[in-house]
Amino acid sequence: MITEKHGTIAAKIARKGDSIIERMVDDTGQDAVTHYFVRAVIAELNMSDVSLSLETGRTHQIRVHMQFLGHPLIGDTLYGGTTERIDRQALHSETLVFPHPMTDEQMTFSAPLPDDMKSLLFK
Repeated sequence: MITEKHGTIAAKIARKGDSIIERMVDDTGQDAVTHYFVRAVIAELNMSDVSLSLETGRTHQIRVHMQFLGHPLIGDTLYGGTTERIDRQALHSETLVFPHPMTDEQMTFSAPLPDDMKSLLFK
């Protein structure tokens, strides 16, 4: 569970060994910056509801940076999470914002929290 209210993770990400899938924090990797804000701490379940914002878009960036902090995503077995509470990564993109490729107009898309993740937070 993350208790520090907010912060920035600036840690380079590289492939892990010969793996085509797994990544790790490594000084030889590419720059990666993730900002986080803890929305809620659920101490009795040893978990936090965290909002993340990316400056870069590296493969598995959120998953690797959360593992680097010592707080892997629930359900993310590749990076140290457990599947006790959910059978998939507890990762949801609530809002995506990016410039339209032709008009440069800001595009914003939102999606509600899925039911299985709601049940994690609001038992």
